[in-house]
Amino acid sequence: MRAIQMVTPQAEPELREIDKPTPGPGQVLLKVTAAGACHSDDFVMSMPADAFPYPLPMTLGHEGAGVVEELGPGVDTIDVGTSVVVYGPWGCGVCWFCSQGLENYCSRAQDLGIFPPGLGTAGAMAEYMIVDDPRHLVPIGDLDPVETVSLTDAGLTPYHAIKASLPKLHGGATAVVIGAGGLGHVAIQMLAHLTSARIIALDVTEEKLAFAKEVGAHEAVLSNDDAVANVRKITGTGGAAAVFDFVGYQPTIDIAMGVVGTLGDVSIVGLGDGKAAARVGYWAQPHEVSVRAPYWGSRSELIEVLDLARDGVLDVAVERFSLDDGTEAYRRLAANELRGRAVVVP
Repeated sequence: MRAIQMVTPQAEPELREIDKPTPGPGQVLLKVTAAGACHSDDFVMSMPADAFPYPLPMTLGHEGAGVVEELGPGVDTIDVGTSVVVYGPWGCGVCWFCSQGLENYCSRAQDLGIFPPGLGTAGAMAEYMIVDDPRHLVPIGDLDPVETVSLTDAGLTPYHAIKASLPKLHGGATAVVIGAGGLGHVAIQMLAHLTSARIIALDVTEEKLAFAKEVGAHEAVLSNDDAVANVRKITGTGGAAAVFDFVGYQPTIDIAMGVVGTLGDVSIVGLGDGKAAARVGYWAQPHEVSVRAPYWGSRSELIEVLDLARDGVLDVAVERFSLDDGTEAYRRLAANELRGRAVVVP
């Protein structure tokens, strides 16, 4: 079968011919119907060889959708032919966090060598993929897998971040979204549906700001040296009740800390360059600001996100690529040339 694999650190991925996998005990084989490309992939591919944590070659793609093709021995909780998406942050299934459905925070995954698909384990950028356990599959019914697959990360991750701040996003409050790209444009839609807060979006081009207003932002501000002052002109001295940074570079984190208000939340979601950090201290920000770095979300939250999609709340901007053109999807992702999410359709 064909698969898009990372072969060498800091090099472009390659479309390669590899063996079709066979499901072992407890596993499920999916015929892939869609796979999303994410900035996390670009971050991983940019890591230097001496710091690279995964075995190579590695099939990319931690956002996956497919149809159940074959069941491994002992699997009887899902049927062949079921259309599903893959819950990506795999855990041990038995620790305290996993027992809450928070496999994204599994306390034993690293020790047990458990990695997400496309981030240490063979992912969805292929004609077929192995899923380690049927509990990591969520049936999607008649939802379009191409329109839905990105919700496994680009929907789940912002939803998890937003849920923690919902009590603060009441009428009269302000939410700031930094980065209106793949995750940010979904977050804006969620905030518009789930809260009565005013939404301010920040990005680096007028085109991205216009896009942010199309999907529900009330105000749009250029992310530049004047961003803090310009956001503060809108919020007044109160600042923002919640700030969601989907970029994660030092300048955007500094903006987030500069616009948050007393008792506000700052969620740093974007990976950035892996080096940026928020400056926190008694004199560094307003009183009782909470700073979080959330990671993905729970399986139950993914089900809730899919329910929002069924209700017509979410409209993910998708650009489709064939598997043959999948490496071009990653090139455009790295060049920041995508309006929303790149989805590869085998």
